[in-house]
Amino acid sequence: MKAAFECHHLHLTGYDYAQAGAYFVTICVRGRECLLGKVIDGEMRMNTYGRIVQQVWEELPSHYPDVGLDAWIVMPNHVHGIVVLTEPDPHIMSVGAGFKPAPTGVQAKRYPLSEIVRALKTFSARRINELRGTVGRPFWQRGYYEHIIRNERELERICLYILANPARWKEDTYFRPRVPARRTK
Repeated sequence: MKAAFECHHLHLTGYDYAQAGAYFVTICVRGRECLLGKVIDGEMRMNTYGRIVQQVWEELPSHYPDVGLDAWIVMPNHVHGIVVLTEPDPHIMSVGAGFKPAPTGVQAKRYPLSEIVRALKTFSARRINELRGTVGRPFWQRGYYEHIIRNERELERICLYILANPARWKEDTYFRPRVPARRTK
C-alpha cells in the first residue's frame, strides 16, 4: 500500500509529454523527510543537499538542448519547478554534457518530461547519497506530480505559487512538522 503523501505521476491519456510546452512538476523526497534545508522566517535556506539539487536542476539545459527552466524552488522536502520543452533543433544533437552538429539525415532526439525528471532525480540522488553514506538507497519518492501549463495566465499563477512557497510553508500540503516523541514510564 502506498503512503497517502506520496507524489504520483498521473499521465494524461494520449498526451505526448515530449512535445513542446510548459510543465509544472513537483518532486518529493522519500518519506517527505526535510533533507534539503529549512524555511526560516519565510525564506528557504538550502543545505548542502539542497544546493546539489539546485545545481543539478540548473544544469538540465546543458544536457538537454530542448529544455528550458522557468520558476523553480527547492523546499525542505520537495522541489517545485517549471520545465519548458521546446522543439528540438534538427541541426543539433546532445553528446554527453554538450552538443554537436547533427549529421545530415539524423533526426534530433526529443526527450519527454519523464526523462528530464529521471535525470534530476538520478544525478542528485547519486551525489547526495554519496555524502550521506547511503549509496544505492532511494532518495526521492517514486513518481512525481506534473501539470501541463495551458496558457500565460496559468503560467503566471503557477510562477507566483512557486515563488511564494516558502512564505506559506506551514500551510503547504508537503509540510510535516516534527512531532516530539512521547515519553513512556
